[in-house]
Amino acid sequence: MKLPYIIIVDDDTQVLRAIQRDIRNEYRDEYKVAATDSAVEALELIRELKLKQEDVAIFITDQRMPEMEGITFLEKANEIFPDAKKILLTAYSDIEAAIKAINTVKLDYYLLKPWHPAEEKLFPVVNDLLNEWQALYKPDVDAIRIIGFQWSPKSHQLKEFLSGNLVPFTWMDIEHHPDAEKYLLSAGVTPTDLPLVVFRDGAFMTDPALSELAKKVGLQQKANREMYDVLIIGGGPAGLAASVYGSCEGLKTLLIEKSNPGGQASSSARIENYLGFPNGLSGAELSQRAITQTLRFGTEILTPQEVKNITLQDGYKITELMDGTVVHSKAIVIATGVAYKKLEIPGLDRFTGAGVYYGAAAVEAQACRNEDIYIVGGGNSACQAAMYMSKFARSVNILIRRDALSQVAANYLVENISKTPNIQVIPHTDVIACSGSTILETITLKNSETGEEKTVPAKALFIYIGTKPGTGWLNDIVLKDEKGFILSGSDVTKDQAYPMLWKLNREPFLPETSVPGIFASGDVRYGALTGISSAVGEGAMAIRFVRKYLQEV
Repeated sequence: MKLPYIIIVDDDTQVLRAIQRDIRNEYRDEYKVAATDSAVEALELIRELKLKQEDVAIFITDQRMPEMEGITFLEKANEIFPDAKKILLTAYSDIEAAIKAINTVKLDYYLLKPWHPAEEKLFPVVNDLLNEWQALYKPDVDAIRIIGFQWSPKSHQLKEFLSGNLVPFTWMDIEHHPDAEKYLLSAGVTPTDLPLVVFRDGAFMTDPALSELAKKVGLQQKANREMYDVLIIGGGPAGLAASVYGSCEGLKTLLIEKSNPGGQASSSARIENYLGFPNGLSGAELSQRAITQTLRFGTEILTPQEVKNITLQDGYKITELMDGTVVHSKAIVIATGVAYKKLEIPGLDRFTGAGVYYGAAAVEAQACRNEDIYIVGGGNSACQAAMYMSKFARSVNILIRRDALSQVAANYLVENISKTPNIQVIPHTDVIACSGSTILETITLKNSETGEEKTVPAKALFIYIGTKPGTGWLNDIVLKDEKGFILSGSDVTKDQAYPMLWKLNREPFLPETSVPGIFASGDVRYGALTGISSAVGEGAMAIRFVRKYLQEV
């Protein structure tokens, strides 16, 4: 396997040698390190690397150089290797230029000189960025390959699963990729057997179940312990936060996720209002950081795995999984979040995964290149998807029922969309019909004010409307409201069943349900604030009360 490059540029020879030495000593086993004192030579080098099909993971460049400024170099380098991470070396007087570069060249980090000791000031920054780059890096040779039909629901499911679990893969459309047929011939399969998954070791599977695929790629399927301090159900931001805080505080922690860790957040193409990330980050990047962090602290993650039933025995929680296995724990945190509601249009279900998608914009973006697509819904998630898809699609049409996007979306997103020429907001509009042979081809729109109807071609329809709590699996062991949201804290005490269910001398803790030791966290909890930051806070808060509960038993 080819080693990716780290490119260093600084016209000060002494500085160049010092940082080259530090970087090479730390990363030479996994990366090639190339250094030059000329920005022009560096550009020639990266053009040559591109022709040789090499990869660049990160650029580290000085700002003040005689041939061209560092920001200008990064702009030119970004045209050739747009996915490479970018660090600007600056003096204190150049901080203003570095901050501007966050927007102009999507700078990932600016590092003040001097950076010594490297173990404290340089390596943590570079490690973080390299981990982030590796999570999304798809090597051309060594990655898993999925061969299938572009608009196949089965292919979409596999892509979404691997992407959500941060497993690199290469997608090959059987109808357009020049090498796809070669894999069918080698595997001895026909197009009717697709999708085909080919692994690095040459093994392959046709139309695999997610559990089979997970086992092959090394995802954990079975719990390793007899008893856990806390079991977390759901791997969205709330669940991941709970797992991080649980494990780092020494609790034996198990997290169960039925599909992709990260929840709805993992499909967000760009999150720009998350504290501490001024240039934004994708949902996949945020999920990758959280997963890496919680695994480092010792959390076990089972995926894909679903909970079938929860029962109680002598205060212990017995959780039965869909595969028949059982997990014992002292406490449970339910963090199953919410799911987008289905668009109730006759016949729409047959196009799900074949042109109709609930979220998943980042997964299917490449398939929508130079196409006309539609997004139903005008909330923040819909707007983030529109901004991302505008880089690929010919036109992105946002359908909303209200007068203006500003009534339902954050101001910064409304402003960004207004400045994007290929995004159009269509108010007072509903989708009332869809059609196509085997894949979505057209949709019919209706103006709610005029009653006018029109049918338009649509390659893809992405749906971001309303939410429903992820409690369809949950039995009646805990109290819920009429919509399925889990009651907790003081809301439990207001329910007429409270005196019959709650037998402790204290009232339920803020995130505690009608069952002592079972907690709800994030969007699934009745009355919770929505949003990624709120979910993360709720996950951390839940663990605080889990510890209080464990001190009682």
